[in-house]
Amino acid sequence: MTDTILDKIKAYKLEEVAADKAAKPLEAVEADARAASPVRPFADALFDAAREGYGLIAEIKKASPSKGLIRADFDPTTLAAAYAAGGATCLSVLTDTPSFQGAKDYLVAAREACTLPVLRKDFMYDTYQVAEARALGADCILIIMASVSDAQAHELEEAADEWGMDALIEVHDKAELDRAALLKSRMIGINNRNLKTFETSLDTTRSLSKYVDMDKMIVSESGLNTPDDLSEMAKFGARVFLIGESLMRQDDVETATRTLLANPLRPGGM
Repeated sequence: MTDTILDKIKAYKLEEVAADKAAKPLEAVEADARAASPVRPFADALFDAAREGYGLIAEIKKASPSKGLIRADFDPTTLAAAYAAGGATCLSVLTDTPSFQGAKDYLVAAREACTLPVLRKDFMYDTYQVAEARALGADCILIIMASVSDAQAHELEEAADEWGMDALIEVHDKAELDRAALLKSRMIGINNRNLKTFETSLDTTRSLSKYVDMDKMIVSESGLNTPDDLSEMAKFGARVFLIGESLMRQDDVETATRTLLANPLRPGGM
């Protein structure tokens, strides 16, 4: 059977984590995590924003495996400040290098440039990465159900909780959503991009949203480009969005962010 993009990412990521552990022992990473600046409330900020408008997790993303280079003029500090000025609620910063041209330093720079909570966007398999995320200043981690076992998901979520961080649990089909329901996190990310084929369809949020528990927050991810896309997803209960590529391609990121969020579909106005 041919390896998927996700399989290839997992293979190199496990090698990368092993190399990181050899270069810097867990005890040293944990010491850095304890010395990091206090955690900013990630999920709470999104819940607050979604009560009257939309919550936006704006992504700082230089490239992707499917699209290649997305933004040549790439400066995490400038982009973070633009997102914050444009009304974003939180940031997501890619720290994976081989597939996304991300870097751990990008997260540090972005968080220092504003007061928004920050998600470490990476492929997490080991609790070492969770401690490392906190050491970098992350306020939330991503757990991709397509890429981890139930035991790994629980371990990662528990580690995040121990460091005071939130966890965004990402799913892209009903089986993954059923598994995610066994976790404690209040945030369920429905990825409209199939991580095995990298094809995108907003029907993923449309079809899965009805199965998400009422006390959970739906975060619609990928394939969102216009205010109409957001209002359409809001009709299906998603009032929080993770958006990167469509904003990263804009010359004026601040204005593009403000425009995208300008006219939210009001709760109850469906």
